[in-house]
Amino acid sequence: MTPLDPSGYSFAMPLSDEEKRLLAEMEAALAVDDPKLVSTLSGKVRTPKKNRMFAGILLFFTGLVTLLAGLISQTIPVGIAGFVLALIGLVFVITNLAGKSPVPVKSNERPKKPKWSSSFEERWDRRQQENE
Repeated sequence: MTPLDPSGYSFAMPLSDEEKRLLAEMEAALAVDDPKLVSTLSGKVRTPKKNRMFAGILLFFTGLVTLLAGLISQTIPVGIAGFVLALIGLVFVITNLAGKSPVPVKSNERPKKPKWSSSFEERWDRRQQENE
């Protein structure tokens, strides 16, 4: 979202290459210093938790037992409740398995540049040298 002045025109300036590079370095340093904060803010990486896995398995089997009890007693609401419990338990287990723990990065190593940006920078440097 770009800030707008009262006339409706955008006044935000794009980042220069140097600013983009510095921002990428700061993000990489933050990821090395505090990976838990980065995963919390991005919401992408989750670490598996044993208690969540246990709760999911327990809910799944409780739901199956309740579902079977509903089928045997021929009570539809009990069967539906059992199905919902089993489904919630299964979701807990699957989301816990899908979360991967972040790979630790050694703090003495600098993060590598992506290949696509380095090729652009090399071309830029060559052009600047040719113009001099």
